[in-house]
Amino acid sequence: MKTKSTYILIVIVMFFSCSKSTNPQEYVQYIEGYWEIDRVVFPNGTEKKYSFNQTIDFFEVNDSIGIRKKVQPQLNGNFIVTNDNTVFKIKVENDSLRLFYNNDLSNWKETIISAGESNITIKNESGNVYFYRPYKKIEL
Repeated sequence: MKTKSTYILIVIVMFFSCSKSTNPQEYVQYIEGYWEIDRVVFPNGTEKKYSFNQTIDFFEVNDSIGIRKKVQPQLNGNFIVTNDNTVFKIKVENDSLRLFYNNDLSNWKETIISAGESNITIKNESGNVYFYRPYKKIEL
């Protein structure tokens, strides 16, 4: 009987710990900054790891509008920045945080799966899942 009650207790604890819901709007506070790709998982399950990135993503957010820019870090700590940037709108849709992009060539959206101080996970419309880590300056 003791084993059965222990089993039931474990199931109850697991249920309540897994049912914690996260408000996707809370992810917005973590998007802004310099992020580099750590790895990508493709829809077929294969994974590509990135130990070094020549370009990184810079995100800037103001209310529900943001920009995303590709920048190249330099050894002196500066970045080569182009004037090209992609504007996006942030919206919660179907209990997920979405980034909606629109430019002269295309419209697309990405889903923020999770975000925190040390990682962001983004899924694009092709099903690729990008795992980002904060950019850290190259130390020589």
